[in-house]
Amino acid sequence: MNKLFVLKAYPVILIAKLFIKLLRIFRLGGTSLPGKFAFLIYPNILKICSSKLSQIIVVTGTNGKTTTCRILSQILIENQTKFFTNKSGANLTSGVLTTLIENISLSLKYKASIALFEIDEAAFGKISEFLNPHYVIITNFFRDQLDRYGELYTTVNNVKEGVLKSQRPTLIINANDSLSVSISKDTKNKTIFYGFSASSKENKKENETNDASFCIYCKNKYTYHYRVYGHLGGFFCTSCDFQSPIPSISCKDIIEATPFHSIISLSFQEQEFSSKINLPGTYNIFNALAAATGAFELNIPTETILKGLETFQCGFGRMETIHTQNKVIRLILVKNPTGFNQVIDYLSTEKKNPSIAFLINDNLADGTDISWLWDVDFEKLKHLEHLVDSFWCSGKRALDMAVRLKYAGIVSDKIKVAKDYHELLTIGLEATKEDNTFYILPTYTAMLQFRQILRKKFSIKEFWK
Repeated sequence: MNKLFVLKAYPVILIAKLFIKLLRIFRLGGTSLPGKFAFLIYPNILKICSSKLSQIIVVTGTNGKTTTCRILSQILIENQTKFFTNKSGANLTSGVLTTLIENISLSLKYKASIALFEIDEAAFGKISEFLNPHYVIITNFFRDQLDRYGELYTTVNNVKEGVLKSQRPTLIINANDSLSVSISKDTKNKTIFYGFSASSKENKKENETNDASFCIYCKNKYTYHYRVYGHLGGFFCTSCDFQSPIPSISCKDIIEATPFHSIISLSFQEQEFSSKINLPGTYNIFNALAAATGAFELNIPTETILKGLETFQCGFGRMETIHTQNKVIRLILVKNPTGFNQVIDYLSTEKKNPSIAFLINDNLADGTDISWLWDVDFEKLKHLEHLVDSFWCSGKRALDMAVRLKYAGIVSDKIKVAKDYHELLTIGLEATKEDNTFYILPTYTAMLQFRQILRKKFSIKEFWK
């Protein structure tokens, strides 16, 4: 065993493990702070710890990282594959290192030799200096919190640089996202593509929000053979011939879409299967395709993959569901215009009488600039107005959210403000009719705060479990 490792790494790991246990005893999470401490004391500990793993799978991108990891985790469980993951969603350097330290024993060995990490797209370039992933799954790139991430192409380049710093990992990339596909083109790594095929029924309007209308290479405007949502679809540049590649694993058709699940025609390299995905929404079909492609590349049998897609449970705050008083509470994280628009499209499938609450914070982790709310198509909620008695607004920027709904055309009498989360939960549940759903749509820190209330009231799992 390397002497330097014993002298420097071992005591840091020991103290960090004790730190994790102490924080968990006091229900303080312990998902990032121990790793932050360890990295500060001995930065190379991340590289040394990760080098003891036989396979490292990384999921990065703007939207869908946590859900993709959850689905792939379920597939690995169904396959009886031993692995560990940062289930809490702590996806910065400190969170990844905390996960490594938590899972390494005092004899400096892992019980599982495979690690699955969700990694923040802005942090991937830095982490890749120490972590050498074998597989990198890229979900998508959308405009997100300019005060944190900067301009969209900066984020894309950051992930590209992270790939180039690694020792040629296999890339698993969304074929319908021109920005993600450009990383494969520029790095020339082995790439497996997933996405919607031209035969799918998805074909959105051209005037939908598009974060990447122009070719990343020649700036010519893309032509689309078909659209899924945002800038995702079968893109084609008529100037330089950069285009959407044919996906190896694809959604050929959406057979059934309900508020609870989707059934799709899933193609595995020309073999077609009917697959149930245990979450609703087109964006979750993309997440399922990403996870299925990763599992397929890991040589997991198709029937096991299909079972995992059908049986996985959503992560905390991502379509998390609580049943109480013959009613349903559904918590759905929102953080950028494209993701929010997809949630609104999902809400539009409601046929009953839901209650809806928007919890908007402007803390650092949410993005301090909330002007992005004006890029969300809240006008679509007019179609739900006859079903919804009240649209609740809460959080630090509750009044800003209320103003945005008013400008979207929602009747003022239906817009209610409740800055106290306890009051919101009580009144909102009382207003929700039996057999109906109370939808809570929070930004990240609001989700953590509100979920703490739900945990105490309904004894749900801690977010790191």
